[in-house]
Amino acid sequence: MTIVGYARVSSIGQTLEVQSDKLALCERLFKENRSGVDTNRPELKRCLDYLREGDTLVVTKIDRLARSTSDLYRIVSTLAEKGVTFKVIDDPNIDTTSRTGKLIMGILALIAEFENDIRRERQMDGIAKAKERLSSLVASANSLMIGLSKLEL
Repeated sequence: MTIVGYARVSSIGQTLEVQSDKLALCERLFKENRSGVDTNRPELKRCLDYLREGDTLVVTKIDRLARSTSDLYRIVSTLAEKGVTFKVIDDPNIDTTSRTGKLIMGILALIAEFENDIRRERQMDGIAKAKERLSSLVASANSLMIGLSKLEL
C-alpha cells in the first residue's frame, strides 16, 4: 500500500514547490508542468501505470488531476478498477471509498469545470477586445498613411 502523489502546474511561470511541500509524505511523487486540458500528460500516465491495488493517489486540489468532469471521472474510474483510492489534501472530505466522498468529488469537479469555462470566456473576451483595438489602431495608421501620401503629392 503505497501513497503516491501527483502534482501539476499549468504554466511556465508557476512552480511545483507548494504542491511538492504538501505532498512530502508521499512515498512516490510524480510532477508535471502541463495544462490540465492537455490530453498528453506523460507524468500522469506514468503515475496511473505505477499505481497498484491498495495504493492511494493524493493530489493537493482536485483540479490538479483534471480540468473537466469527464476527464476526472475517467481517471477516477481507472483508479477504482485498479483498487486504488483517491484523496485530496485541501479537501479531506473527498474520499472515493464513500458515497458521500464520491458525491462531494462530483460536485467539486463540476464547480472546477464551471470556473474553467468562466476563465476561458474571460480570456476570449480579452482576445476579442485586443483584436478590436488592433483593428482600430490599423485603421488609424491607414488613415494617417493616406493623409501623409496626400501631403507628398
